[in-house]
Amino acid sequence: MKKALLAGAALGLLMSTSAYADIIIATAGPMTGQYASFGEQMKTGAEQAVADINAAGGINGEMLKLEVGDDACDPKQAVAVANQFAGEGVVFVAGHFCSGSSIPASAVYADEGIVEISPASTNPKFTDERPGPGIYRVCGRDDQQGAFAGQYLMDNFADKKIAFINDKTAYGKGLADETQAAYEKAGGKPALVESYTAGEKDYSALVSKLKAEGINVLYIGGYHTEAGLMARQAKEQGMDLQIISGDALVTDEYWAITGDAGEGTLMTFSPDPTQYESAKKVVDALQAAGKTTEGYVLYTYAAIQAWADAVKAAGSTDFDAVTKALDEGTFSTVLGDLSFDDKGDVSLPGYVMYEWHEGKYSQM
Repeated sequence: MKKALLAGAALGLLMSTSAYADIIIATAGPMTGQYASFGEQMKTGAEQAVADINAAGGINGEMLKLEVGDDACDPKQAVAVANQFAGEGVVFVAGHFCSGSSIPASAVYADEGIVEISPASTNPKFTDERPGPGIYRVCGRDDQQGAFAGQYLMDNFADKKIAFINDKTAYGKGLADETQAAYEKAGGKPALVESYTAGEKDYSALVSKLKAEGINVLYIGGYHTEAGLMARQAKEQGMDLQIISGDALVTDEYWAITGDAGEGTLMTFSPDPTQYESAKKVVDALQAAGKTTEGYVLYTYAAIQAWADAVKAAGSTDFDAVTKALDEGTFSTVLGDLSFDDKGDVSLPGYVMYEWHEGKYSQM
């Protein structure tokens, strides 16, 4: 159904039932599969946000109800999840995680009049080519991340042989391409450029090629599972390899895969929001409950905060009114005050470098 029809149906529902019916929202990401740790981060952040909002009286007198969708970072499954949400009357989605899922799902949301704010999808196409209003993100973009990483490589490893590899996904290839472009613009010349297949368990042939080429620094455009295996298998082959990657390594599972082979791995991510005063109350509550605050937990929480405040400002969940509020407002969140530009990108600080040390990552 188109958004006008959805708005009419929602109005009819409100007129025929209690004015205090639940508002159905959702989060969607890889709840199963090899990237499920990120889905768990999103689910944790979404559940905490919904609990906190409901405990404070809900939104405009109505309580939130959370649905959780599993797209397994698969584009077709993401579209199926998006259509399922539309059928369930979901008005807002904090998701998806993988850019390759968010981009096709956004077409469904735009058509159905559902607001989507991704906490994690960094591919520029997600907002540059968004299919309509109502599509946003509270994370940065790969061209920002790549520009920072490429210059960092040039500034710190100009005398080293650097290889760029990617997993051929919208996220992994996009990030590696942006980083390589920035490195070359700064005067660098890649020693090797390769692609690999995600989901495999043995990357020893790739590692052997890196060793034969005398590679000192490996930039990986991809996820923590494959990067972790490469780090471990490089160490097994006796390589002293500096690994650098992006924000898809912000999970403790990376170290669970690498063990000591992950020591010194570098990765780009936004400034650590767990250190913000604006996040302290939520971080304390999550830690007291024994829940993680890593990675995209707070980004998912912030996505829901921004949408909730827009609904309050709009006085309803009407799609046009909420997107107008999102386009024009500034929102106080766990990530600090944020707003969105005319493409749906967020006005937050860019990227910094993190280092893995003794099983934990921290901002350098």
